[in-house]
Parts: sequence; C-alpha cells; structure tokens
Amino acid sequence: MSVISPISPADEALAARAQFCRDLALSAGAIARQAFVEGEGRPVGLKGPQDFLTETDAAVERHIRSRVAAEFPGDGFLGEESGGSVEGTGVWVVDPIDGTANFARSIPHFCISIAYVRDGEVVLGAIYNPVLDELHFARKGFGATRNGKPIRVADTRRYDAACVELGWSTRVPNQTYLQVLSDILEQGANVRRAASGALGLAYVADGRSDAYAELHMHPWDCLAGLLLVREAGGVTAPFLELDGLARGGAVLAAAPAIAEGISRATGIPFL
Repeated sequence: MSVISPISPADEALAARAQFCRDLALSAGAIARQAFVEGEGRPVGLKGPQDFLTETDAAVERHIRSRVAAEFPGDGFLGEESGGSVEGTGVWVVDPIDGTANFARSIPHFCISIAYVRDGEVVLGAIYNPVLDELHFARKGFGATRNGKPIRVADTRRYDAACVELGWSTRVPNQTYLQVLSDILEQGANVRRAASGALGLAYVADGRSDAYAELHMHPWDCLAGLLLVREAGGVTAPFLELDGLARGGAVLAAAPAIAEGISRATGIPFL
C-alpha cells in the first residue's frame, strides 16, 4: 500500500508563489507590450554607456513591486531600477525590461525577468517576451516550460555546429571581450549577440542556442535564466555561490556536451 507524503507548509507556500510568479510576469508584460505597440519606448535617460532607461522600465517595476508587497509583504525585493534589500529568507529579483535598448528601438526582443530566491537558492524563474507572448518558467525540481510545454537544452555535440550567444558588459575591457569572442570562434562555434541576456539564457533552455556567456551580469538579468537552463538539463557556472546576488558576476550556461569547451574559451569555470 503506497503512502502519500503530506505537502509541507513550505511546499504549499512555494506553489502559491509559483502561480503568482507566472501571473505577475504576464500582467507586467501587458504593460510593456502596450507601451511597445503605442511607441512609448523612447529613452528618457542613460544610466551608463549603452544602458538606457525608459518610463516603461519604471512603470513595470512599480507594478511588480506593488503586487509583491500586497501579496507577500514579508518577502524582500531587489529591482534593477529601484533597488531594494536581499535580507530575509525569500527575495524577488526583478528586471522590469531586459533588452531596453531593443525595446527603445522598437525591436521585439526584450522581456520581463522575475526570479524568487529562497534561503540562498533560486527556486522560481519566469522570463516573458510580451510581444511574442512566450513565457519561459521554471520551478526548482519541476523542470522548465515555454507556454506550459516542457523544454530541453539542445543535444549539440560538435563545436562547428554550435551557436553561442555572447553578452557584452561595460565592466569588462573591450580587449578581454574581443579575446573571448576570438577564442569561441576558434572552437568553430557561431557567435551572436541579441542584446537581452535573460532571453539569451531562456534560448539556451529551449534549445534555440547552445550556450550563453557574459563576463559580468547583474543578478536581475540572469537568475531566472540560470534556473531555466538547469531545469532544462543544461549546466551553469556558479553565480549565487560566488556572492552574485550582492555583486553580480560571470555567467555561463550551456548544453552539456559543449560546456567544457566554452568554459575554456571564456575562462568561466564550472567549479
């Protein structure tokens, strides 16, 4: 006779947050999509070189922050635009629009990225492109999906058949970036850059790309995507383990068979 294990309060709480996370990504995406369609994505400022700010970034983050505060007032919140605190057992880490430069130029390659970190571990992640209406979602231990259907990383085994997306960061000297680019090309892989690191990671999770690498990323750009890749059968370099929540750091996510070669080319180790 089989025994059904009771659902713990922690599991119930996480299940509630999982549904909330999916719904939140969709509602935030609706705000971004309306602004995009109505041509309201013009930049209102620069936070740094090629780091654009639009009114929609702020509006989307206000929406997400207010929804979290209303539903889970005890949770922490860390947003790209308004900052926040990473104290406590649970924190929402949010990029209201990743790919703002694309958004501002009417290019439909941008997304809302939401991660939930519990006890130092990413347990929920949602990445939503509202123009394509594609929601990538993962809950730790439950796999990864796109619009509710399971996804897996690619089974690519040859570097001359691989497609790698390489992100660029102003925190890293151009010469270093160019050397990494050259080393990846020497492996035989194709390299592209689409200006949204979160979507780049989601595309590794669903097999559209074979790897994503960036020499420095902020946590709001990558935490949801790193969980997606792991839950889709891929491998990722350490991030939170190296104090990434507070300081950011290097990001590497890849299909298993090509991971070591891309690690050597980028200098990002799988510890």
